[in-house]
Formats: sequence, structure tokens, C-alpha cells
Amino acid sequence: MSVNQTMMQYFEWYLPNDGLWWKRCAAKAKNLNDIGITEVWLPPAYKAISQEDVGYSVYDLYDLGEFDQKDTVRTKYGTKEEYLEAIQAFHSEGIRVFADIVLNHRMGADEAEDVTAVTDSAENRTQQVGGERLVRVWSKFTFPGRHGKYSNFIWDHRHFSGTDYDENNRDQGLIYRFTGNNWAKDTDPEKGNFDYLMGMNVQMSNPEVAEEIRKWLLWYIRETGIDGLRLDAVKHISFSFYKDLLQNVRRELGTGLPAVGEYWNADLGRLLYYLDQVNGEMSLFDVALHYQFFNASQAGGEYDLRHIFENTLIEQRPDHAVTFVDNHDTQYGQSLQSFVSDAFKPLAYAMILLREGGTPCVFYSDYYGNPVQDRPMVPNLGKMIKIRRGYAYGEQEDYFDDPHIIGWVRRGTADHPESGLAVVLSNTVEGEKRMKVGKEHAGAAFRDAMGCFPDPVIIDEEGYGVFGTRGMDVSVWVREAGFEYLVVTE
Repeated sequence: MSVNQTMMQYFEWYLPNDGLWWKRCAAKAKNLNDIGITEVWLPPAYKAISQEDVGYSVYDLYDLGEFDQKDTVRTKYGTKEEYLEAIQAFHSEGIRVFADIVLNHRMGADEAEDVTAVTDSAENRTQQVGGERLVRVWSKFTFPGRHGKYSNFIWDHRHFSGTDYDENNRDQGLIYRFTGNNWAKDTDPEKGNFDYLMGMNVQMSNPEVAEEIRKWLLWYIRETGIDGLRLDAVKHISFSFYKDLLQNVRRELGTGLPAVGEYWNADLGRLLYYLDQVNGEMSLFDVALHYQFFNASQAGGEYDLRHIFENTLIEQRPDHAVTFVDNHDTQYGQSLQSFVSDAFKPLAYAMILLREGGTPCVFYSDYYGNPVQDRPMVPNLGKMIKIRRGYAYGEQEDYFDDPHIIGWVRRGTADHPESGLAVVLSNTVEGEKRMKVGKEHAGAAFRDAMGCFPDPVIIDEEGYGVFGTRGMDVSVWVREAGFEYLVVTE
């Protein structure tokens, strides 16, 4: 019997730097399995430029909290031993672990080097704005605390294509492209060419670099037992690089190794183009759908819900779509801030958790709340995750016939007893819809699992029921039999 997959991004930007995160992960593994989480995406586990760093300012990919480097042994999240124990705890509950893979750049080098470079405009990297000159850049990574364990590869300026900091001049707003290098041509066209993002930009076309990354990834998978990859900033990396890397690593491992890429662009055309360029070797986060949710949450009653799935990845390539409402980058104060409003979040989660197609990814702060930013947990989110596992199966029929009140049904399947559901949501006033859940449910009582309506809906002999919702809210109607299944313990 197949079970719907549901991922949780098990971290956010503002976690405490107390080194206890991996222990917290292990302690929560059973609860996550109980509600229906099948996969967790964990934060970058390797040594960054400081203990405070979330993990995206990568220093040493081989240091998982094992060596005394950057004035610390542990990372923000704990030690290597604790990380491995957390993975084992998830596995013991049948939950797959996705590791956050950050390959685009390195930061916090151990030594500076003198390099010749030209300057390109930060706003249009295809425009050279300065001639060749000598710059002093932090480009040599010797990892003195690791002493060559796991790999004796030393990174220097030959392995990078450019940076944004010259120790001699400390210019602002320029990108230094090292002499003899060009930006990869197959990257996102934003800023003319978006190969360069931050820090020391890794030159993926260098054969030594490509081989070292391949060796590291194989080591990492075997060392930790991770099950899948979340690939950071893929639009800044040569499109052909990940296609080749994933094919080679899967061939050597002899496994499928699922992967989801972060291509941050709301333009569906760019997402589809990327999937084609990598031959579908990965899924992508549905950034286009996220912005539909964000825009709908800002527009309120002015937004026409009938069009919310148009021009999204879940509409066009559901098998390659990982849907989400928010993540660590969209939080308030972050570079991609576009946080969906609290009032709209329950509607958005219903739309990713209770429909067919795609893999939904629940954000940690939405499930637990975020006291640092005074954000509440999303009401009934745990119940919706449970409903997805127990009820969200079978043929889907949409009732998108009103700009502000939409609904759909899932008719259930024989191999999931009591499955089937009806969802109605509104971004304005309360209302109802007559929808067909199927003759197989005739005579059954459906109750609103969200608790908005106390009375059941009895399905008529033709399989129809009239299901309601309150204004700016969502109601999820499921069969009364087995209703106690929906009790959630946080």
C-alpha cells in the first residue's frame, strides 16, 4: 500500500547557537512519523565560517563538526557524532533524510593570494568595467585543523573563477573575474549572467574541482547514510554540472538518490527550461507557486483563487514539483523575504497537502511557530499532514467555479480504508459547495476535521454532499469513521 510522501524542512534561520539541534532532531523523530512526515530536509551540516552561521557560508565540506576549525569543533547544530545519531533516529522511524548540499562557493579561506583579475559590473556580469590588475584575495583553503583526513585536496585561486573582495582596495559593488576565466554560459540570465553569487565562486568546469566534488559527495553519502539531496542555488551553477554529477554518483552508488534543486525564479519558463537542461535528473521547488500564495495573501479578496495554480510547476510538471508555502529564505528579514500572511497559510497548506501531484514540503516554523519573530504555528497543520497520509487518495475533481470560494474532492481508494475527502476554502466570506465524493460514500457521514462546523454532512445516494467553509478559512471534510485518528500530539 503506497503512502503519500510529505517532507518537512526541519530548521529555520533563527535557531539558537547552542549546539543542541541534532539532539532535538533525534528527539522529535517519532512525533514526525506519527503525524505522517516521510522525509526531512536538514540544514547544512558542515563547517561554515563561524559557529553562528546557518551553514551556507561554507568553509570545509569534510568537517561535520569533528575538527577544531574556525574556533570551534561543533557547528551551530552540534557534533558529527550527534548528526549521525539524528540520521539514525529518523531512519528508525522510517523517515528519509535529505542533506542540504552547498557547492556554489567557499568562504573563510586560510590564506590570501595575489591574482590578476578584471572587474565586471555587479548588476550586469557581461559588462567588463575595468582592465586587468593585481588583487589580493582570500582563496587558499588548507584546512589546518583537519590535517588531510578524508581528503588532502587544497583549494587555491586556480579552482575559483572570481570573487567580490580585494584585500588591497576593498572596492564596493565590483566582481573580480580572475584572468583566463569566464563565467559559465549555462546559468540563469539574471544580472546578465548569474554564475557569481557570493564568496569565492567555485569553477565547476575545472576537472580537478569536478572530481573532488564527486569524491566528496560519495564520501558524504556513505559516511552519513543520507537518503537524498537538497541542492542549493542551482541557478548559479553550470546546468550541465549537476546533470553529469548526479548521473555519475547514481551510477557508482547503484541507487536512485532523489534530489530537489533550489532554482529561485518565479518564472515557470525558467524552471521548465532548467528541468529540460538537466534531463529531469532532479525535482525543483515550485517557486512559482510560492509567489502565487504570497500574492494571494497580500491581495486578500482581490485575488481570484480560480487561477492560483496557473503557470506553476505543479500544474505543468507535477512529477518534478516540490511544493512549499515558505522557507528559511522567505522569512522576514531574509534576502528573499516574501512570507505568506498568517491568515492565508492554512489555505495554502491545504492546497499543497491535500491535492494530488507533487511532494509538499512543510516549513519548520509553520509547524512549531517561531517565537524569535513572534510568528504563530499554522492552525491545524499537524491535522492536515495526518489527513494527507490517511485520506488524500484517489481521483481528484476540482470545483474552481467561483473567484473566492474553491473546492475539490478526493474520492479515495480501496487500499486506504475510509480515504476520500472534500476541501472548501475561501479568501473572503463563508460559503458552501455541492461536490461529488462518489457513490461509494453514499450514506456516510463526513465531518469537518478543522472544527469549524459541528454537524456532519451525509452523502446522498448519488455521492454528493454540500460542504461549507468559513470566511478566510478552510474546512476539510473526511469520513466520520476513524475520526479519532486525527488527534495530533505536538
